[in-house]
Amino acid sequence: MLNGFKDFILRGNVISMAIGLAVGAAFTAVVTGFSNAFITPLIGLATRGTGDFSKAHYTVDGVDFPYGLFVSAAIAFLITAAVLYFCVVVPMAKVQNRFAKEEAPDIKAALRDCPRCFSEIPAVASRCGYCTSEVQPDPEALALAKLPAQQH
Repeated sequence: MLNGFKDFILRGNVISMAIGLAVGAAFTAVVTGFSNAFITPLIGLATRGTGDFSKAHYTVDGVDFPYGLFVSAAIAFLITAAVLYFCVVVPMAKVQNRFAKEEAPDIKAALRDCPRCFSEIPAVASRCGYCTSEVQPDPEALALAKLPAQQH
């Protein structure tokens, strides 16, 4: 039982995930600190609020609603999401597109009916595989497959 647990923990993807979570938590703390130290006071200045905007609240029938905490958390979330998107997702997509192999079109994917036996055959076929009659290949399918036009 302990050997299975040890194998699970020592897998590369579990360790990578743990490191990613630790870095993500540290990054979130930095973004939250930046939001609370710079962005929230700027919003407080823009809205003529005094002091720390994250302490803004209103009271209704003796119940306190600290809406400033929500605004601070929302700002931190938006900054985190924007940084992750523009600094991780977009560059990784560009790298994946650069190294992605251009897939060849599947020349058998486009099908049509044989004019003699009405069986489905590839659009690039010049002979029916069922009744062996000669058929004219579809020029669009030949162009897509980058095959030369065939003469009969």
